[in-house]
This record gives sequence, C-alpha cells and structure tokens, in this order.
Amino acid sequence: MDTSVFNGFFDACVGSWKTERTYHYLTHQEVERSRTEFAVKPVAADLKAKVLNDNQYPIPENLDELLGFQLGFHTVSETGEEVSQELRMLFVIQGEEDGKLIGDYLRDRAYEEARPIISKFRFDSVTRELLMTTRYTNTVSVDSITLVNPALRIRKILNYRRPPEGEPLKDVGLVGFGVEQKVA
Repeated sequence: MDTSVFNGFFDACVGSWKTERTYHYLTHQEVERSRTEFAVKPVAADLKAKVLNDNQYPIPENLDELLGFQLGFHTVSETGEEVSQELRMLFVIQGEEDGKLIGDYLRDRAYEEARPIISKFRFDSVTRELLMTTRYTNTVSVDSITLVNPALRIRKILNYRRPPEGEPLKDVGLVGFGVEQKVA
C-alpha cells in the first residue's frame, strides 16, 4: 500500500489558508456566504495520544507516523456571525479499497456536536481528494477536500438528514462549496 501521495497531501495542507464559501440551506431555501481563515499545523505526539484517548481508540506502536492536523479557524459570515474553533484530527489508515486508502478519522471535537468523534475517510491518490463521512446524531456530513495544487484546495460539504440504520443517504439539508487558497 503506497501512502506517499497521502503523506504529500498532508504536507501541502500545513500552513495558513483563506477560504470563500457558499452554503445552500435546502431546508429553508437560503444561501449564505462566509470567509474563513485557517491555521493548519502538524499534531504533536502528546496531542495525538490525547485524540486517541478521548475517542477510546487503541494507541498504535507507530504513533509518530499517524497523519493529522491541529486546526484553528475563524469564520465570518456575510451576516456578521463569527465562529472560532480549534481542534485536532487524526487519520488512521485501515487498508485499501478500490485503489483508495480507507480508515478512521478521529477528532477531539466535532463540528456539529462538541464532543470527540470517530468518522470514516477515503483518499483517492489520483484526484487527491480526501472524503470524510461523519455520522452525527441527526445528520450525516460528507466533507470533501480536493488538493488541486499545493496552494489551492476545493471544498464540498453535503449534510444529509441521518436515515435509519442501513438506509441510503438521500435527504440533503445543506450543500457547501469553497475555494481555499494558501496564504504565503
């Protein structure tokens, strides 16, 4: 299993980013624009262990090799609403499926619900798309980051109403699009 493109994706994401996003709320036919500034850093080993412990996830022998980010962001919507948050995330590769890396995506704090959470990820080394799927209590969020080049990422977010277990995702409540540019 070749993880070199995955490692390169994480290396390219470290730094400062500015994002312009548009959110389409399909539940009440509203469109909102926002601007976000991100600070992305590697995660120190002690914080990696904390994320694993917070999620009651086994700590692997190769802790230093786990990929992840320490992410801080500040968002201002066009209505003036401001949100700031800091969190840590790890990506634990479980294997390969249809030529894509798959595994668990762990955070010490989730976006929708302020708690540690374990989600799933899939990484396509050809398109350099990281797809993360999180099952919250009432919502399933499918978040995509595509690294176009080391200074440009495209972001897509689809939030579905969480269906009963075993049922497919179908009722979309939110669609988000973003252009993320690295700040020199």
